[in-house]
Amino acid sequence: MIEVGSTLPEVDFSLLVNGEMTNPGTAELFNDKRVVVFAVPGAFTPTCSQAHLPGYVALADKIKAKGVDTVICLSVNDAFVMDAWGKANNAEEIMMLADGNGHFTKQIGLDMNTSDFGGLRSMRYAMLVEDCVVKKISVEDPGRFEVSDAESMLKSL
Repeated sequence: MIEVGSTLPEVDFSLLVNGEMTNPGTAELFNDKRVVVFAVPGAFTPTCSQAHLPGYVALADKIKAKGVDTVICLSVNDAFVMDAWGKANNAEEIMMLADGNGHFTKQIGLDMNTSDFGGLRSMRYAMLVEDCVVKKISVEDPGRFEVSDAESMLKSL
């Protein structure tokens, strides 16, 4: 599993921008930037939709005021689902980034098999990345939501 001090792997993601598919890579998203990434097991799922994403939506401005360039919500979903989920939650200040095949999630060792409801998914976590290097990471135990929330991230900045 990725740790503090690790460099993020170079991966292409999927992102809808004004209805057009784009495929930004790790370098484009993280080089020379301070970024908060929080990952969820799935868009439109209960904890993700009722607590995790809404918390970051509510605190995005305060997080950015602490010198964060971008707040990214990452999930092993497609870009269309991530875009729709962001719109449904008024997540204008959050980049809704898709790791559709889980390439990034697998390479950082935070993948899990949820064959009961969805197959390959991301573990729930939040991390602070500066210039592609992990500076802080909080990974939830399965079924928990205690350390990767927006309030905890804001306090740690």
